[in-house]
Amino acid sequence: MIVSCPHCHAKNRLADERLSEAPRCGVCHQPLLSGAPLALDGDNFNALLAHAPRPVVVDFWAPWCGPCRSFAPAFAATAAGPLGERLIFAKLDTEAQPAIAQAHAIRSIPTLAVFQRGRELERVSGALPAGEFARWLERLAN
Repeated sequence: MIVSCPHCHAKNRLADERLSEAPRCGVCHQPLLSGAPLALDGDNFNALLAHAPRPVVVDFWAPWCGPCRSFAPAFAATAAGPLGERLIFAKLDTEAQPAIAQAHAIRSIPTLAVFQRGRELERVSGALPAGEFARWLERLAN
């Protein structure tokens, strides 16, 4: 799969089975799976969800969505915090990837969903306050 580095945005080719090896970017050498949300697309969405070594928190959003844009800093801050070591944070632009959004029955945005081994564990629709978002994830990360 191709994973864009969340730090320098370089494209990295990554074998699915290497996801559990704490892969680093080939350009900036920063961790690919922690510290900042990953951008998901049709090429890496299913592979990441199926093979990720930790649960994956996906923010289904769109660029025109005001609540999505206002929630983005809280999502990024949570990804950069302690939960970023226990969960993988990712974003999927539903405008650019409508087939994936439809396949996951995304009816409103933002929708936040947690996946483990390809299976959805839980979801919530709407932008949550940062503290409530962190508490929701704490419960799911344990």
